[in-house]
Amino acid sequence: MFLILTHENADFDAVASQLAAYKLFPEGVPLLPRRLNRNVQQFLTLYWDVLPFMRPEDWKRRRVDEVLLVDTQSLTSVRGLVRSPLVRVIDHHEIHKRHQGWQYHVDQVGATTTLLVERLQAAGMTLAPEEATLLLLGVYEDTGTLTYETTTGRDAAAAAWLLEQGALLKVVRQFLSIPLTEAQQRLFRELQATAEWIEEKGQALVVATAVAPDDFDDEISSIAHRLRDVLLPAGLFVLVQLRGDVQLVARSMSEMVDVSVVARALNGGGHSRAAAALVVGRSLEDVRQEVVTLLPQAVRPMARVSQIMSYGVQTIPATASVAEAAAKMQRFGHEGYPVVDPETGELVGLLTRRAVDRAMSHDLGRLPVSCSTIAAPCCSTRSSTS
Repeated sequence: MFLILTHENADFDAVASQLAAYKLFPEGVPLLPRRLNRNVQQFLTLYWDVLPFMRPEDWKRRRVDEVLLVDTQSLTSVRGLVRSPLVRVIDHHEIHKRHQGWQYHVDQVGATTTLLVERLQAAGMTLAPEEATLLLLGVYEDTGTLTYETTTGRDAAAAAWLLEQGALLKVVRQFLSIPLTEAQQRLFRELQATAEWIEEKGQALVVATAVAPDDFDDEISSIAHRLRDVLLPAGLFVLVQLRGDVQLVARSMSEMVDVSVVARALNGGGHSRAAAALVVGRSLEDVRQEVVTLLPQAVRPMARVSQIMSYGVQTIPATASVAEAAAKMQRFGHEGYPVVDPETGELVGLLTRRAVDRAMSHDLGRLPVSCSTIAAPCCSTRSSTS
């Protein structure tokens, strides 16, 4: 038996990847995980009769000797799974641990669905409108409707093909803008109230914590997205206590912040812009403290002025002529010079090539550079960031 599996708390990219994989490998069974994000569950309920998925409660124990993992690199326990099955992985997350004998197809695109759509295109396959819509939801949700910095031209091309296949944008808008439930709103307010701002290497990070009630059964990712949109940090780390365990959902809005570093340290996974982990049997405060200690590892140091500056700074005295400045720019190829007082050596402004070229074009080369200098001097220390 051949199963097509994905991760728990499945989002649209996960289930869309399962559907696309089934279209490519119809001998496989796309077995859903036990936990789905709420908008995914609502979509599947509406279109269940035209989709090939199997619910976990309907799975009967059979010998499973082959597995295709999509949008994940973790193999969960399934009834009937042999000790050493053939495992293939199709994913857009960076490989964090290679398993011997596993086959990996991993590429840096915005959504795993994109990788599978490219295969569907190459195979010359066609889709029903409902199928194209689910796949477009997968691409759009993981790329922020093609706006996240992890989005590639391949994601846009996949989306264009899915629209040609009849994907319904009205349905896409409906399921990407699901409002928070009352329980999620309460949790959102608690996270907003506990949000702690931490500056690390010039990046503004937020760590927010909350305790969910025992009967809480909604996903946390949509709450994290809402909190990210409200606070706009470079990196967001949401920690929620769930019945004795702690769920981490992390999001990055900067290429300088890799949230997967923190998630992997907590035995989770993901990629630089989105990651998650479930920490079993530890207190919320204990996990929060560890996350805070891991933040320096998640932030790349910004370039300092001293690392990229040219030493032996050349200047032009304010009394020099524009023609002299033009000759100097021609000789050294600089686009501008600091202008200094010839007596005190103090900075009085900045002379740009554009200003010099404009003055020379009007035959004003005889004038002093002070006539073309941008005043209001500014300065930067060697340790400033670029």
